Formats: sequence, structure tokens, C-alpha cells
Amino acid sequence: VQLQASGGGLVQPGGSLRLSCAASGFTFDEYAIGWFRQAPGKEREGVASISSSGTFVHYADSVKDRFTISRDNAKNTVYLQIHSLKPEDTAVYYCATDANYGSSLYRGRFLSLDSSGMDYWGKGTQVTVSS
Repeated sequence: VQLQASGGGLVQPGGSLRLSCAASGFTFDEYAIGWFRQAPGKEREGVASISSSGTFVHYADSVKDRFTISRDNAKNTVYLQIHSLKPEDTAVYYCATDANYGSSLYRGRFLSLDSSGMDYWGKGTQVTVSS
């Protein structure tokens, strides 16, 4: 299983980025995927998750008006579109899933942002928001 995040960079406040998470080594279209981030000196936090089909998504309250998660199962890729970037969005962004179809991202029927069950983590991509 491999997950590779890309698309980060240095952006001015108010700018936009699209992060990509390319996956291989598993049946991608059967797995829920989560995006997480970790800023220096802070704990890792979940920002968005998406069901295997892409029908259902979930966001952290802090980002839900600015972040959009989507996926293209034909390309084995999950995207995170970020608008109106703020300095507090500065972090390393990771995509992740678990060994059981991303099931640990669910709480009952609903997606969550719990990273504790994730087994596979992509190499992150750095997002820096600064003027």
C-alpha cells in the first residue's frame, strides 16, 4: 500500500491550493480516505474524509467552508481543494487509510476524522501560508 500526497507549497493568505493523494497497492475504490494535518508543535488533526464512492464527505468545523475533498477512483487519487488559506493552515498534510477499507474512519454510519485507526500514511506535503 502506498499513498503519496503532493501539491503543497508556499502560498499567500487568501490563496488556494489543490492537494492530491495518489494511491496504489490496494483496491482504491473500496476504501474511505482521510486527510490529516500536523502543524509544528501541535497534535495531528483530521481535516476531511471521504467515503469509498465519494458520495459522503466529512469536514472539521474549522475548515468546512474552505476545504473540499473529492476523489477520482479511475485515477486512484483523492483531492483536497483549499481556498482562502490562512496562516493557521500551515502544516504538513497527509492522506491515510486503514487495512480494513477505511472502516475506522466511520462512527456508525457516519464518517469521522479519527486518525487513531489509520494503518497507512502517505508521505506528507508541506503547506505554508505566509505573506
